[in-house]
Amino acid sequence: MTALWHRTGPTISVSPSEPTPLGRRYDTVVVGAGLTGLVTAVLLCRAGQRVAVLEARAVGAVTTGHTTGKLSLLQGSVFSQVRRHVGDEALVAYAEANREGQAWMVRELERLGLPIDRRDAVTYANGEDHLDALERELEACRVAGVDARWADDTGLPFATAGAITLDDQVQLQPIEVLAALAAEVLERGGEIHERRRVHGVEEDGDALQVQTAGGVVSADRCVLATGVPILDRGLFFARLEPSRSFVTAYDMPEDRIPRGMHISIDAPDRSLRTARGTDGQTLVVVGGGAHTTGRGGDTVRTLAELDAWAQQKLGAGPRVTWWAAQDYQRHASLPFAGPLAGGHGRIFTATGYDKWGMTNAVAASLAIVSQMLGGRLDWADTMRHAGPGVAGVADAVRVNAEVAAHVAVDWTKAVLSGSGAADLAEGEGAIVREGARPVAVSRVDGKLCRVSAVCTHLGGIVNWNPAERSWDCPLHASRFSATGEVLEGPAVRNLAAVDDDRSAAEG
Repeated sequence: MTALWHRTGPTISVSPSEPTPLGRRYDTVVVGAGLTGLVTAVLLCRAGQRVAVLEARAVGAVTTGHTTGKLSLLQGSVFSQVRRHVGDEALVAYAEANREGQAWMVRELERLGLPIDRRDAVTYANGEDHLDALERELEACRVAGVDARWADDTGLPFATAGAITLDDQVQLQPIEVLAALAAEVLERGGEIHERRRVHGVEEDGDALQVQTAGGVVSADRCVLATGVPILDRGLFFARLEPSRSFVTAYDMPEDRIPRGMHISIDAPDRSLRTARGTDGQTLVVVGGGAHTTGRGGDTVRTLAELDAWAQQKLGAGPRVTWWAAQDYQRHASLPFAGPLAGGHGRIFTATGYDKWGMTNAVAASLAIVSQMLGGRLDWADTMRHAGPGVAGVADAVRVNAEVAAHVAVDWTKAVLSGSGAADLAEGEGAIVREGARPVAVSRVDGKLCRVSAVCTHLGGIVNWNPAERSWDCPLHASRFSATGEVLEGPAVRNLAAVDDDRSAAEG
């Protein structure tokens, strides 16, 4: 399970390996080295700030390195959803944000001499009963000033009920982009430190104390570019709906390769684009199988369904590789980029890109840096202050009711679970009871792994993800390896080993 972008992308330069930079004071510490974090760091370095980027794993290890890499203003049904939730004014602001994010990235690609792979973007309906959804999306595009139109030819090797299209969009190799941004941060005197997980941020007089496993780093300001904020101020975890999707890459006959960037507006959810393989061959990248993190059930079967669809609909050859990515949607349907509640204007965050991070991440960085440096972007102000509306409130009630139900049901199942799992086959996992304690047991690479089944964020019972061999929390989408290490989500501490009396291991 290695993303194609990591297989074909360049090595990313970071600061020399050394202990966490204790005793130094920065203008800004950026937490997270995905697209949001590195664009923010570049912009602040260009403004003359001393910047340090702290990344818990490696640059591009989470969403940016696992995206489908579409820099597009045609985004499935997003525009019509935004219009339904928050109205036309906020929709126009959202479109302007994405337009500026796209334009900024294209200018950077041109400046760096990186390839700009322009393609038509296509949103299609599988069934005629979803043509009205296409019509709503097309009308929302028109309100937003996005020049989409009905498509006479989708360029797909299978029939559809209808489609809309937008010319001259762009597909990226995300790791190439991150490598270029990281290089500029270093060239301008910034620092990028990998494997520096941040556990918290506290105010201490005129400084912020950014707490890591290796000690404390001081800064005037902090930007949390972590997908979902790792601080619970503002209760963002309760205002977001997480979604996890698989992405696969296939060899295909040349005459059946779709040349555009495609996405379905109805089930089955599918996203398509092309990309270069390790040998320079053209591959077709297919995304789908979206599910709420921790509630995906048999993810091995979901992955097999993607393979079967690609073979039946596209005539795809063998799967070359596969990976998965996690995204978050706000109940207001708009991304958030701004000050974190309770941070006194010194802690900023960005979240809620709803699978369209290539444009939204750049827009969020532009918005945050503008606020930090005293500038003003009208579209950013409109988006930040747009309320969730009736539909958004209803979504929030539904999602949090589901979370509450999982707390009760999963803890009951854990208490009633059996006490043994030594017979697990390779790749299997189960929750067992040891005394009053639920334990997550799995067998990976022949080793029996036993860790606490209680998520270190807010105490949910984790579920086994057999495809990715990870423990995923169904409450707020924290994810852990089989041995308990935090992979992503709002949790910042590992699952405890069962023979460890502490509530959490060092992260």
